[in-house]
Amino acid sequence: MPKKRSGGGLTGTQQAAKFLGVSVLAGAVLAGIALPAAGVLGLAAKGTVKGFDEIPANLKRPPLSQRTTILDSKGGEIATVYSRDRTVVPLKDISPYMQKAIVAIEDSRFYEHGAIDLKGVLRALNKNATSGGVAQGASTLTQQYVKNVFVEEAGDDPDKVAQATQQTLGRKIQELKYAIQVEEELGKKKILENYLNITFFGQQAYGVEAASQRYFSKPAKDLDLEEAAMLAGLVQAPSRYDPVNDSEEARKRRNVVLQRMADVGNITQADADKAKASDVKLKVSRPKNGCITAVDGAGFFCDYVQQVFLADPVFGKTREDRAKIWNRGGLTIKTTLDPQAQKSAQESIKSHIYQSDQVATAVTMVEPGTGKIQAMGQSRPYGFGKNETTINYSVDKKYGGSNYGFPVGSTFKPFVASAAIEQGLSPAQVYSSPYQMPYPASISACDGKTWLNDAKSNLENEDASEIGPYGLKEAMELSVNTYFVQMIEEIGLCPVVDMVDKLGVVQGNGTKLPVAPAPLTLGSTGISPLVMANSYATFANRGMYCTPTAIESIRTADGKSLAVPKSSCERAMSERTADTINTLLSGVTDSGTGRKAGLESRANAGKTGTTDERKNAWFVGYTPNLSGAVWVGSPSQQVNMMDITIGGQYHPKVYGGEVPGPIWRDAMTGALENREALAFNSVTLPEAPKDESSGGDGDGDGDSDGDSDSDGGFSPGGRLGDGKPGDGEPGDGDSGNEPIPGISVPADLLGGAASQGTGGGDAATEGQDSGDGVVEGQGSGGWD
Repeated sequence: MPKKRSGGGLTGTQQAAKFLGVSVLAGAVLAGIALPAAGVLGLAAKGTVKGFDEIPANLKRPPLSQRTTILDSKGGEIATVYSRDRTVVPLKDISPYMQKAIVAIEDSRFYEHGAIDLKGVLRALNKNATSGGVAQGASTLTQQYVKNVFVEEAGDDPDKVAQATQQTLGRKIQELKYAIQVEEELGKKKILENYLNITFFGQQAYGVEAASQRYFSKPAKDLDLEEAAMLAGLVQAPSRYDPVNDSEEARKRRNVVLQRMADVGNITQADADKAKASDVKLKVSRPKNGCITAVDGAGFFCDYVQQVFLADPVFGKTREDRAKIWNRGGLTIKTTLDPQAQKSAQESIKSHIYQSDQVATAVTMVEPGTGKIQAMGQSRPYGFGKNETTINYSVDKKYGGSNYGFPVGSTFKPFVASAAIEQGLSPAQVYSSPYQMPYPASISACDGKTWLNDAKSNLENEDASEIGPYGLKEAMELSVNTYFVQMIEEIGLCPVVDMVDKLGVVQGNGTKLPVAPAPLTLGSTGISPLVMANSYATFANRGMYCTPTAIESIRTADGKSLAVPKSSCERAMSERTADTINTLLSGVTDSGTGRKAGLESRANAGKTGTTDERKNAWFVGYTPNLSGAVWVGSPSQQVNMMDITIGGQYHPKVYGGEVPGPIWRDAMTGALENREALAFNSVTLPEAPKDESSGGDGDGDGDSDGDSDSDGGFSPGGRLGDGKPGDGEPGDGDSGNEPIPGISVPADLLGGAASQGTGGGDAATEGQDSGDGVVEGQGSGGWD
């Protein structure tokens, strides 16, 4: 039985005959296909020309999808990404052997016929009639090129691909009409060039340049005879003749091509015989596609660049428009990533936290004054295996991060202080700062509203020895909870809301922070490391906030420049306020909770933070020319960091200055090497009166459950400890656990836009994790 083609019901022989009849009889068509205009086969053309002429012939040739190259700020390659691995090259950069081989095997009369080859059609018709099926095709290179244009336009949509390749008479006629147009517009050499650039050669390689690199690790212009013949043979059936998986089938097919080249006079028979006797010699380069191949752990930054491109209207009105541009590729994207900073961040991460640890870390660095993201790394690599993830812990959900970010603890307190100073409060302001106190009965909020402590909730400092009165300097260095709650009681919640808005501080899901004392004083709300690093960069930039940016320039395949989003800068606070905060936070790294994070050779400032039940530990710090945030914790918020080993080191309790602090120190040290050591514009802080009978100078970054953010070396009453982990750190008792009103973390804390399975121990949103499991409600209490 003859084989039937889909979409028609006619056999291949019947379709070919009908197709031939229509084409031959169309007088207007005959000129385009170089056939005699009258009397062909003795058939009449009445009624045929009009119908053919009505078929549209405006073939649109969209730019071919190519690979996009993502570069760092110095021009080094971070990664290549593509929907189709292709590099378009001109005909002069394609080996003459390759040009002759593809013509010989696919359309040996290419330079002699028009859009269709009558002899080829008659030959195929005869062969198919003899075999009773479809044994031989008759498409010219031009027709094949047109079909590939349809396939290219269909992209990865299986329905559109099927439609583009269906073997129906209507599609064949349409293909022919377009082929005539292409022959008239492009000419033979350009058609051959386009064909060699669009055709699929297997192994994810589209176009001869990508194929040459894949199989032989060389450019297409350097292909020799045997190599060119092998690639030409792949076009008919890339999987069947794949030399990587079946070298013998590939050799047989190559030899068919070589013989055909000899038959049509492209090479001598002797040359063909010599080439046929050689083995298939490959030098295979594996596909290098996607952010998973990024260097120096920059896979998450690479992914962030893509997410920014897809999200920003500067690249297209709709996400679909932007996705088309991205998938088309051919872009060269120069980013803000500093290779020195990125390498330093990743090396610091690896030296302090293991990939297999129960907890993970994320490190992000931003340049003050420009918003340029200079480093972005984490301890669990970008990937899909065990202890790997594609969730970017450094960024908001919108850009592939976790659903809500991570609670930041006491690293929020500088925002409160800057709001208070902007309101005119003196840095010498003293509050009683008792060890324990109820939240204020009411605090003024925005729009004439008032926050009420309906739950009668209490809070406490890290240790019973932390009893005021305190001034701001000492309260910041020791991270005294009750001091900052008394401060916000005086100034109200709204100034803090205004300040964090100016600093670009939002929750990880992109929404504003809740208007309540806990999130606006003690950092109970989830925020991303990028947001924290960038907001602290405002202090370093003397009060000027700049939006973060990752892309410096984009160039298309044809050399045109695309507009890119620029950082915009606005004043968030006065220079005097920023200088005051810088002076205060310099004390934290000099003699406060962040001493282990302090840099020896340059001015630096920062703040530690540890959250309820030690589920998160932070250090956010900066120099005048670089700001960085380090988060450590369980992505799924299921690990209390007590009696835990991290990076091979045992910790009775994890503190913001003890684990994140050294990561920040080492990462910043390498990132700033050979950079100018700038100084802050420091101010002289007025001395606050101190009641000599008050409590000690503990090193706590205390949350209300009694856990501190101490880093060793201090003990109650200001006595130096021996530096052992957990020794000399006030507040070892875990008393309290008083709930903070109105604060809870949803069960889907992690699992952002890129929620693929992440392997053991990572977040388990939507049942993807085999490790920690989904997040339970964290309760509402005690964030330091």
